[in-house]
Amino acid sequence: MRTLVIGGSVFLGRAIVEEALRRGHEVTTFNRGRSGVDLPGVEAVRGDREVAEDLARLTDGRRWDIVVDVCGYVPRVVGESVRALNGRAATYTFISSISACSDWPEPGAVDESAPRFECAPDAGPEDGDYGTLKAGCERAVEQGFDGNVLIIEPGLLLGPHEDVGRLPWWLTRIARGGRVLAPGDPDVAMQVIDVRDIAAFTLTQAEAGVNDRFFTSGVQGNIAFGDWLAECRAVTGSDAEFVWVKDRFLLDREIQPWTELPLWAPRTPEFAGLWLPSSAKAHAAGLRCRPVAETVRDTWAWLREIPVEERSFGRHGIAPEKEAGILAEWA
Repeated sequence: MRTLVIGGSVFLGRAIVEEALRRGHEVTTFNRGRSGVDLPGVEAVRGDREVAEDLARLTDGRRWDIVVDVCGYVPRVVGESVRALNGRAATYTFISSISACSDWPEPGAVDESAPRFECAPDAGPEDGDYGTLKAGCERAVEQGFDGNVLIIEPGLLLGPHEDVGRLPWWLTRIARGGRVLAPGDPDVAMQVIDVRDIAAFTLTQAEAGVNDRFFTSGVQGNIAFGDWLAECRAVTGSDAEFVWVKDRFLLDREIQPWTELPLWAPRTPEFAGLWLPSSAKAHAAGLRCRPVAETVRDTWAWLREIPVEERSFGRHGIAPEKEAGILAEWA
């Protein structure tokens, strides 16, 4: 099969390209060549999806069975790509996000039937936040593409080559050892998914010409927060000692959930439904999820080859002196 991946050089996009190549697809990637390196074996077309001339050069003389749009964030921009590719592929796959659902992460489980944020399919970057704009991007694809439309709405993604910085930060911090600030309740049940499992599921559905949408958030309760940190300690061979500090103590000191201590979701109404989305429909359609321990192990195997000073965690991670201060005060 001939597959076009818009993006394709980092994290989920890279995993999709790798899986497509493994399956014998002829893969074209379209990106600016700035965020990552294209995998060997692809036809790499350099260009900016916001430039009409670049889109025209991409589509000139080419057709595909599958398009996978991994890096669409602005409805107006996605709509231009859809119009350029309409009639040049059988299936347009859009990687959206569970954040497009207006009921998440409020209390209660959600699935594909949940309402999306109101957002026009031609909205610009100033017309909403990440989740709102993703909802508009979905509409841009659904309303503008005449073939099959496959919408994939991932939950919390982990795995090798993560460019967000959540698991890499924890692995790096725990590998350093010593007393480690562990937030909240170690028994909180999480729901995470490996990017490689989403990649495999996405391509299987696209190959079959499926015209549908799927939550792909993993298995509810597939690991507890404390067990997740313990897996990080085990794979790194660290002597780290976890010091569990109560939610309220941290919140009162303005420690930022989710970012300063990645994946920490305190037991507050704001995060009540965070780990509860249902991927039952995707599981019934063939989604298979590997053990979280395997994801942690493989991520460390990739990360350990990168010098610590060259690792990137984005906006994630608490400053060492701030962590030390919290631990001293808690004691």
